[in-house]
Amino acid sequence: MKIIHVVCCLLFLSNAGEVFAQWYSQSESHMGTSITIEIWQSDEKRFDVLAKESFAEFARIEKIMSPYLLESELSRLNQNAFKTAVGPGEELFSLIELSLSFSEQTKGAFDISFASLGHRFDYRARKKPNKLQIDALKPLIDYRLIQLDSREKTVQFLRSGVVLDLGGIAKGYAVDRVVELLLMQGIKYAFVSAGGDSRIIGDRKGRPWMVGIKNPRSDEIMITLPLDNVAISTSGDYERYFEDGGVRYHHIINPKSGRSAEGLRSVTIIGEDATTTDALSTSVFVMGVKEGLKLLESLPGVSGVLIDSENKVFYTTDLVEP
Repeated sequence: MKIIHVVCCLLFLSNAGEVFAQWYSQSESHMGTSITIEIWQSDEKRFDVLAKESFAEFARIEKIMSPYLLESELSRLNQNAFKTAVGPGEELFSLIELSLSFSEQTKGAFDISFASLGHRFDYRARKKPNKLQIDALKPLIDYRLIQLDSREKTVQFLRSGVVLDLGGIAKGYAVDRVVELLLMQGIKYAFVSAGGDSRIIGDRKGRPWMVGIKNPRSDEIMITLPLDNVAISTSGDYERYFEDGGVRYHHIINPKSGRSAEGLRSVTIIGEDATTTDALSTSVFVMGVKEGLKLLESLPGVSGVLIDSENKVFYTTDLVEP
């Protein structure tokens, strides 16, 4: 899973505006990862209600977008979209449409059809497809095989065997949806995290949140960033992987090769919303240092920290210029 470490402390205020307020936190498991909700509140009961609503939103989105739940909208799409045009719900259609726009923007580095081959890897069982299987299934990784009808809101696959997985964008989207719910409830200070996809509302009550980027080959923190009111996502080759014959097989698949992307160990993206940072962290990991930094430098309001295969760190210019 994506890993992001946040260092925070409890704060207590006793003034006219806030009486004995503090950070309340709860965690649950949804979407295959640990979800954490932290909110600055003076009323613990209200926090409990907000946390319950937030976790319910993650669960709702998982039921729509998980490729592993047989009754999810995405699973039904994967089962039937080659046979006929399928009309998923508007929410799923919109996220697929957005995913294809990221595919165009990254020249195919981001591709939700990676699962056509990627689902043949079993990281827990340490199993991988053989060369014949990779050669046979690799042509199915092609976002151009996903045909959308914007007027009818339908999706159809142009080849049998295409499988979609929104793992590179759905958790970030869910974080954004929960943040929207909290903002509508008047929350001014909060932290929402789904594995390595996170978003901060406000700051840490007068101080920035200190967000640490871990060393990809240990549990130590390599870099600490002071942040507030932003989204941040980290993708790494240490999240889901196994090693065989000195080769690390991890879950970030290069659509061009059908194999685990090489050249980087970790990519952290900072931006305005978690949907974007989630998709870009995956994209840049596939693109590599040179092309990844080139893409990030072209995007307003986006920053990045890249750690390559030798643990050398690269930053976008906005993070190093005074």
